[in-house]
Amino acid sequence: MDRQKQKVVRRSRRRTGIRKRVIGTPERPRLSVYRSLNHIYVQVIDDLSGRTLCSASSRDKESNGKGGNVAAARAVGARIAERAKAAGISSVAFDRGGFRYHGRIKALADAAREGGLQF
Repeated sequence: MDRQKQKVVRRSRRRTGIRKRVIGTPERPRLSVYRSLNHIYVQVIDDLSGRTLCSASSRDKESNGKGGNVAAARAVGARIAERAKAAGISSVAFDRGGFRYHGRIKALADAAREGGLQF
C-alpha cells in the first residue's frame, strides 16, 4: 500500500474510534472539524435529531486571504464560538474528525475555548 493510502486508512480508523465515543445531544452537541489542504470547516451538530445547529469555515465572507493556515483556523474557532453562543450553546463535545490534535486543529480548539465554548 502506498504512503497516501496508508494515511487515509489511519485517519479513517482514528475517526471511527472517535465517533464510537463522541455523540452530539441537544444539551451537548458535537463540534465536528474537517480540514482540507486549503480550508478548515467546523459544524455544531445535534446527532439525535440529525441537524446542524451552526457552522463556520475559512471560506466564509468574513474570512480574508488563505484558509489553510493556523491564523485562519484561529479565526474560524473564534467565529464558531461566537455563533454557538448566539444559538444558546455553551458546551460541546469535540470531534477532531480523525485528525491529529496539533497545528490547525489545536489552534481552532484553543480559539473556540477562548471564545467561551466548553469542551
